Amino acid sequence: MVDRASLDDFAGTARAADERPSGVRTEDFDYALDERRIAQHPLPARDASRLLVVRRLDPSIEDRVFKSLPALMEPGDVLVLNETRVFPARLLGHKPTGAAAEVLLIDRVDGEGHVWRALVRPGGKLKPGRLVNVGEDLDLEIEDSTADGARIVRLITSMPPFDAIYRYGHVPLPPYIRREDDEADRMRYQTVYARERGSIAAPTAGLHFTEDVLGAVLSRGIEIARLTLHVGPGTFRPVEAADPAEHHLETERYRIEPAAADLINRTREGGGAIWAVGTTTVRALETVVGADGLITPGEGATDLFVRPGHEFRAVDRIVTNFHLPRSTLLMLVAAFAGYELTMAAYKHAVEEGYRFYSYGDAMVVI
Repeated sequence: MVDRASLDDFAGTARAADERPSGVRTEDFDYALDERRIAQHPLPARDASRLLVVRRLDPSIEDRVFKSLPALMEPGDVLVLNETRVFPARLLGHKPTGAAAEVLLIDRVDGEGHVWRALVRPGGKLKPGRLVNVGEDLDLEIEDSTADGARIVRLITSMPPFDAIYRYGHVPLPPYIRREDDEADRMRYQTVYARERGSIAAPTAGLHFTEDVLGAVLSRGIEIARLTLHVGPGTFRPVEAADPAEHHLETERYRIEPAAADLINRTREGGGAIWAVGTTTVRALETVVGADGLITPGEGATDLFVRPGHEFRAVDRIVTNFHLPRSTLLMLVAAFAGYELTMAAYKHAVEEGYRFYSYGDAMVVI
């Protein structure tokens, strides 16, 4: 447990951005991390990850293990999960010259999955009209360029498009995982409750949950609500502007069913806490919440950038992983926990040897 005095010591060297959110600078969200602390593989057991418990009211910091999470929850609370499923969106191939090429599928343009918006590499060489051979029964034709530098690509295959993608595609592991994907990643870079295909990155806070942990949640009288927000490439893009307000967050698609909205609203009205698993769940809920704190069901796209100064209406607790410096995800956590407490928690995690990022350990802010 980290006591109040320790937090005050750290606060003396930190900028009080939570007290003056208009003065937040991107450089305030830097921190030093030894690359050896970046998890390259998941632990054998999902729920064996460490869990840093950050209490806002004390404030205090406590070291636990993830399987103890249900003990922090109370009957009448609701746990909200993002059911998005990662698909093998990374397609590796060659141009007719034999040079290597890479295409990362982002969004379907047509309903069946023949045409996609995609990111390509090398961008300067893959212009409209070019072909990329991925496999014996899959070619990609670059049809057009978009204003944001992406490409419109067509899958040329005799197979159903998603069959071809799953046959030839690779799991789109984040760039800080410095290895090629393997067969185990198809299962482990996926939550146990993933259902709706559409993400190119996992909602990583959910990777720690097992069926046993979810069962323990339910056995305590806590209900589970489910929504979908498909994670796009913007999740890995650092904030480069000196002023975070100048950063534009790419849109991501979400859907919240009436049953989930009703469950969350009943929990709110009954005095229970809303536990959001992951920054994606936070963004979806904070996008659709009204001034009265109630959730409106529906679907759409959100570019909501939650940063210090944001007024939270939908979320009472956040389960999250540790995030990159200068990232929108770290800024979201700081908006919820407060800047000083967030950076104190990260300092503690670094010093105590926590594992960082997608396959790393977890934090809960309560």
